[in-house]
Amino acid sequence: MADEITVTVCTTRGSVPREVGATLHVGANHIDGTIGGGALEWEAIRLARQMLADGTAQLQRTLPLGPDLGQCCGGVVTLDFIAGAHGIEPTDPPIWIWGSGHVGRAIAATLAPFETHQVTLIDDAPERLPSPVPPRVTPLIAADMPRAVNHARTDAHHFILTYSHDIDLALCDALLRHGFTSCGLIGSATKWARFRKRLTQMGHSDAQISRILCPIGDPSLGKHPQAIAIGVAARLLDRQMLQESAEAPTSGGT
Repeated sequence: MADEITVTVCTTRGSVPREVGATLHVGANHIDGTIGGGALEWEAIRLARQMLADGTAQLQRTLPLGPDLGQCCGGVVTLDFIAGAHGIEPTDPPIWIWGSGHVGRAIAATLAPFETHQVTLIDDAPERLPSPVPPRVTPLIAADMPRAVNHARTDAHHFILTYSHDIDLALCDALLRHGFTSCGLIGSATKWARFRKRLTQMGHSDAQISRILCPIGDPSLGKHPQAIAIGVAARLLDRQMLQESAEAPTSGGT
């Protein structure tokens, strides 16, 4: 018997809280994810837990948000309920977080709910990884982290924030040779100036080196690990929204 029901938004009409593909995972004593909160989510949780109690494997419900649930959105949502843990297949470039200190853990926990990205958290010692690792985050123990770069996809996003400046520099060098969609390095202006000089001596051009962003996040938010993580997530979402906007069809007059 399944111990979890996956609730997925499969169709929408009108104004609704979440997009098609949003998921909610419901167990007898836990929930993970969201389909928008409010009365819609409470009804989804009720139905999912009733399925667990009855042993039902699959269900579909279409819910008008205004008349049936009293939500001001007023649209209509169709939900699929399926027994078992069925996550969204990641469609966006993966995210690799190098270093599981305070900032690495905060970034992993902040990005984990975005199921369209596969998140990997890397360190060279298992005791530095969080326990438990956030759901949908893959831990990777690599005794030689720069060598592990070869296992990353060349379209991945990378955040470098290990305990060692030497390892950080070696990761920058390895990633510049390997390829990436984006790369961020935690550090001060002084650290980045030294790294730029060293990377130039390693044979990288100014244009290549400038693809690495330092510092990461949004400095105006402060240096608290969660503030850095929020800034990192905002940059990623902004980049994703810009791409989606560029790819969206447009209509125009003649």
